[in-house]
Amino acid sequence: MSAKRPSSPAERPHIPVLLAPLLRAVAPVGGVWLDGTFGAGGYARGLLDAGADTVIGVDRDPLAFEMAGDWARDMGDRLVLVAGEFSAMDIHAAEAGYPALDGIVLDLGVSSMQLDRAERGFSFRNDGPLDMRMGQAGLSAEDIVNDAPEALLADILYHYGEERAARRIARSIVAARAEARITRTSELAAIVEKNLPRAKPGQSHPATRSFQAIRIAVNDELGQLAEGLQAAERALKPGGRLAVVTFHSIEDRIVKRFLQDRASTGGGGSRYAPEAAERQPAFELTPRRAIAPDAEELSANPRARSAKLRVARRTDVPASPVPQEVFGLPQLAEIT
Repeated sequence: MSAKRPSSPAERPHIPVLLAPLLRAVAPVGGVWLDGTFGAGGYARGLLDAGADTVIGVDRDPLAFEMAGDWARDMGDRLVLVAGEFSAMDIHAAEAGYPALDGIVLDLGVSSMQLDRAERGFSFRNDGPLDMRMGQAGLSAEDIVNDAPEALLADILYHYGEERAARRIARSIVAARAEARITRTSELAAIVEKNLPRAKPGQSHPATRSFQAIRIAVNDELGQLAEGLQAAERALKPGGRLAVVTFHSIEDRIVKRFLQDRASTGGGGSRYAPEAAERQPAFELTPRRAIAPDAEELSANPRARSAKLRVARRTDVPASPVPQEVFGLPQLAEIT
């Protein structure tokens, strides 16, 4: 236990969720890996320490690489940093000189460093501008909250946050913004709280689902995930490993559906697509079920409580297009 608590978010150590079981599942680690959600670099550092020759760190947040600190600079050419979206990871890897990868890791959702910085507007716990943009470009949470039609707001809250009170909350948002533009995270959190029962001890904050939903919409996280999984299939060499850590059921369903479909031989058709001709699978599930954190990790890192890890091995079957219905993405009106 540390004798002194870090005084600022930038000083706090980033604890990669499920890192130890991930490294066990993909052992032996070697060759070239890509960390598509670099963040503070916890997974990249773990892979390098475990034996990876090179790790390509990709992140669309321009501040992400600043958080890695001196260790990243000390890695020299073993660590290649690329500013960009993981949905184009195959392109980023090829442009870095590595068209075929030995492994890919994705840690989905918002990072601790983003949540801890009030000025990024991701958290209701620290008041800040209503932003939530991972790439710091494009429509912000403020734009969506204040300009999206009520029906679209309700759909975002319901489909991306699984919020049962979506329509009631959307109605309250529209009423509040008619009086004055909603610009702060504390203002949005207060509107949501008024429409939900007070959280009991041990329950998440009432605004958790709504903030998650709006963040997903701002960053097109589900569309990025679907594209990224297909890019991973294209980028991995035969025998390469794909490891994905998710933090809520919406993400996990998309990853699970993709891997089940790509590990299927077809013939009778998958659960999500019409009957198709028999085919050779592009992935093998290793293991077949998701890996959850154990009691020791939960005690050390409460953030891990909802995490799931899925791992698959790439076969030598050429990559092929994936029908969009496989992912089961919610079909919402376009946000403009």
